[in-house]
Amino acid sequence: MTHDILSELKVTELIGSITSEVIEWRRYLHENPELSFQEEKTAQFVLEKLQSFGNLEIFRRTKTSVVARLIGNHPGKVLAIRADMDALPIDEENKFSFTSKNKGVMHACGHDGHTAMLLGAAKLLSGLKDHIKGEVRFLFQHAEELPPGGAKEMVNAGVLDGVDLIIGAHVMSNLTYGKIGLNYGPMMAGADMFKITIVGKGGHASQPNQAIDPIVIGTQVVSNLQHIVSRKLDPVETAVISVTQFNGGTAVNVIPSTVTMGGSVRTFKPDLREKIPNFIEQIVKGITEAHGATYKFDYQFGYAPLINDEEVTRFMDETVCEVFGEENREIVMPIMGSEDFSAYLNEIPGSFIFIGARNEEEGIIYPHHHPKFDFDERALQNGVKLFVHGTMKILENQN
Repeated sequence: MTHDILSELKVTELIGSITSEVIEWRRYLHENPELSFQEEKTAQFVLEKLQSFGNLEIFRRTKTSVVARLIGNHPGKVLAIRADMDALPIDEENKFSFTSKNKGVMHACGHDGHTAMLLGAAKLLSGLKDHIKGEVRFLFQHAEELPPGGAKEMVNAGVLDGVDLIIGAHVMSNLTYGKIGLNYGPMMAGADMFKITIVGKGGHASQPNQAIDPIVIGTQVVSNLQHIVSRKLDPVETAVISVTQFNGGTAVNVIPSTVTMGGSVRTFKPDLREKIPNFIEQIVKGITEAHGATYKFDYQFGYAPLINDEEVTRFMDETVCEVFGEENREIVMPIMGSEDFSAYLNEIPGSFIFIGARNEEEGIIYPHHHPKFDFDERALQNGVKLFVHGTMKILENQN
């Protein structure tokens, strides 16, 4: 029924007619990237575009985010759609006509595309007010890249008040253009961080017996942390513990008194996520005590695991099959990357979708956060299609 209504409204043709504009918006945003919590000009750009569409109630709950409400002419549920807007501290190496004008700042994760796609959906849906049951709430979010993240701040600011469901999407450089990736349940991992300081006793390199060497102790800690996943966890569980920083010493003939190390933990299950800090500290405590050293341990919970709701994902799955064809629908494996979209899913049911944007023939092959990252701009039209058709599908089927 939804498909028939949209066919009558010639939505496919309407999307096609604004695609060049969506590409133009993306290129402007790509040229003018701003870091997390600094997206003031980006937010102003979004605000002005939304004001030009009409039929939208626009408000600001945080300094660098924008929210717009489209209240349909028929009663129904409230669906939110989210796009992130922030860039990364990376020097761009692409040679486009629209490369970053801000040295050391680059849209290397596709957030320029996400913002442009949601603007396109907002423009099109704002013209369909008479046909919308319920409300569509457009969330243009700041600071996805920097914990504690913009999503949590927006939730605390009340942007989900009255919202029943939420959807979001991410262009993916490892998924071929034309494909749409979904998953029921776990989609992306939670990401937590730890810092360990080992306090030993410094000394001369020629007299290690008179020192308590934190470097030797630290290497044992690093090695033993790998046993958590291989020996402490059920083999069917999924987790990653990576030590990514190890710092100590300033001279080749001096044993330092301290070593610091830091790392990342990725998990999907909440109960497992709670256990791992204790596992890490048990190892650190045991090894340092055995060698007469002491330690400091700091553990910070970052973005929660992103778990898609079954029912909302089913609606999006049906939308993908109807709009893009079953041959372009892919059930993807969960990935160990993280996303602060999980902050919304901790409050209300929703679904996060991957939009294929890789094009090997055009050399669009670089991963996210790479200085040569790019995506096939045809994916922008697919994003607008997904948001528009998914919105109508969900709202038409809510009682």
